[in-house]
Amino acid sequence: MRAPSPRAAGAFLLKLLGLLALAHVAGAASRAPSPASTIPVYRYEVVHAYPHDANAFTQGLFYDQGVLYESTGLQGRSSVRKVRLETGEVLQQTNLSPAVFGEGITHWNKRLVGVTWQSELGYVLDQDSFAVQQLFDYKGEGWGLTQDGRAIIMSDGSAELRFLDPQTLREQRRLRVTADGRPLDQLNELEWVEGEIYANIWQTDRIARIDPASGKVVAWIDLAGLLGAKERAGANPDVLNGIAYDGAGKRLFVTGKLWPKLYEIRLVAPAKPAPRH
Repeated sequence: MRAPSPRAAGAFLLKLLGLLALAHVAGAASRAPSPASTIPVYRYEVVHAYPHDANAFTQGLFYDQGVLYESTGLQGRSSVRKVRLETGEVLQQTNLSPAVFGEGITHWNKRLVGVTWQSELGYVLDQDSFAVQQLFDYKGEGWGLTQDGRAIIMSDGSAELRFLDPQTLREQRRLRVTADGRPLDQLNELEWVEGEIYANIWQTDRIARIDPASGKVVAWIDLAGLLGAKERAGANPDVLNGIAYDGAGKRLFVTGKLWPKLYEIRLVAPAKPAPRH
């Protein structure tokens, strides 16, 4: 094949860069609320800030029986941990194979269920001993996990959530997530909170509150500014990721990858518009 002329090659490169830029903008638009959006946006108040391991690349998080369970990522650094909330102390830990990149985690019937990023491999651990009980497979990527008392819910970075049978860990169905009628992708870490699915949106400071029946985003939580300049100093924080809920105490916790703090927050509802006269 003959090489194109420099002028033709330059024109092709500019066209290619333009297409990539358009694709990037379109992808960003699918994750950002439209200016005319009617979806309410909640802000937050910090109730308490707790220490968090700044070396933990948080991928999964949940609260159970007074402690946090956390899964961390990066190949060669992936782990599953039991963590004391008040101090950030790691009470128990098992390391995943260096060959895998750990992702989300949840619990079911005294078992810990976790997934990995691109290995198409999940695992089940005994919740008390962290001993491996079984491995399972799935197609595509694994991102986040939670459970609603009936099924295990899994994200894979797309706009679809998978519902898995908690006993067989086989996929039962999928739920398409939309915001303002458009598919919402980059769904990451998940948590079941008072009948809704909370989902971190990767590379943003937002959490989507999803109706599990329709897949529609019913509210956003805007956590911009949560990790302040003081906490960022001397650290190398990555994106917001990690949601845990204490159902008995009605406490909501959030953190991020490589964040030195984990926060208990209280949601602040948007102000209602003044009545029109």
